[in-house]
Amino acid sequence: MLNKKIILLLFILLALVQLYVPAKMILDREEIIATGQEYRFKTAPVDPYDPFRGRYITLNFQQIRVPVTNLSDWKAGDKVYAVLGTDEEGFAKFTTALKSPPDTDQDYLATQVEYVINGDDKGLLLRLPFNRYYMEEFKAPSAEQAYRDARRDAEKRGYALVAIKEGKAVLKDVLIEGVPIKEYIESSSPLEKEPVPDLFREG
Repeated sequence: MLNKKIILLLFILLALVQLYVPAKMILDREEIIATGQEYRFKTAPVDPYDPFRGRYITLNFQQIRVPVTNLSDWKAGDKVYAVLGTDEEGFAKFTTALKSPPDTDQDYLATQVEYVINGDDKGLLLRLPFNRYYMEEFKAPSAEQAYRDARRDAEKRGYALVAIKEGKAVLKDVLIEGVPIKEYIESSSPLEKEPVPDLFREG
């Protein structure tokens, strides 16, 4: 009888742990969105199809290099704390690469080194953890085309809006000319598809 009670208690504990982990991830994400600092990252998208994860836009970011002087201290795969700033247009850029979190109130991204660049333009290329933006499958191709058109038009700008707090980042939205991409494609070229539930989410 005692063994059955112990097994039941262990089962309940395991169930609570399994519920806690995803709930904690969701709460952490929402907390970053609500209180994190927003940064705009210039992007260049590609739209692959992943049968296991759904339809999405893959975002290739323009500002993924951080300058360093001590290249010998770094190698691909290293953990890096990249301090954030903004350029003259207000877009995000990485200013410094550190081996540990900054001891100031500067915003930073905790990530990995993709690879080390030698030569005149030496620095580190970063692996950004927010490079997939998911959409329901009928709208992703139109979103990709809208981004390609925007990149051909110098007057249009596309960027990702990312919330960052204590090294963690959440992709909040993707915008063209300051308009969320969902609204942009609906207003510029509505799809003649049956309405389906929104599956917009951070990747």
